[in-house]
Amino acid sequence: MSSSHNMRIGYGWDSHEFKRGIPLKIGGVVLDHPRGLGGHSDGDVLLHAITDALLGAVAAPDIGSLFPPSDPQWKGADSRVFLDEALKRVQQAGYRIANLDSTLILMEPRIGPYAGTIRARVSELLGISADAIGIKAKTPEGMGTDNAAIAHVTVLLEKPEPQPRPKGTRKKTDRA
Repeated sequence: MSSSHNMRIGYGWDSHEFKRGIPLKIGGVVLDHPRGLGGHSDGDVLLHAITDALLGAVAAPDIGSLFPPSDPQWKGADSRVFLDEALKRVQQAGYRIANLDSTLILMEPRIGPYAGTIRARVSELLGISADAIGIKAKTPEGMGTDNAAIAHVTVLLEKPEPQPRPKGTRKKTDRA
């Protein structure tokens, strides 16, 4: 059964533990911090959550199914590879991103000073306006996740309306 919905919502989340000796990447931006996020790839918790939100919105397999951590080719991979695959699947399904909202949960570093840079990079990676991207951060408030970062993302996809042909023009399949 085919779906003819004009809008779809996707939700994604990811978490990674902080580790010394690796750069901290969030939203495709390297942040100045003594510890990065461990993971099989580059550990970019925000791009992973965005990828899963996009995949979920078009009912595609999740990031772990498409890029299994057991596969050595993804060791240290730039998360943009995962995001690009999700964007390709969104486009193939006939959708585009209307907006995205995210919440990062981490004790440190403070995201406020980086929020504009992260928003701009995510805008560039997704090909949408920065004013359609929400970047928020919260501290875990004693929930025992002081050594991890968590990202929650919600994305709204829309199916573009077909553009009417100007009067007096024909489709290539129209006969005279």
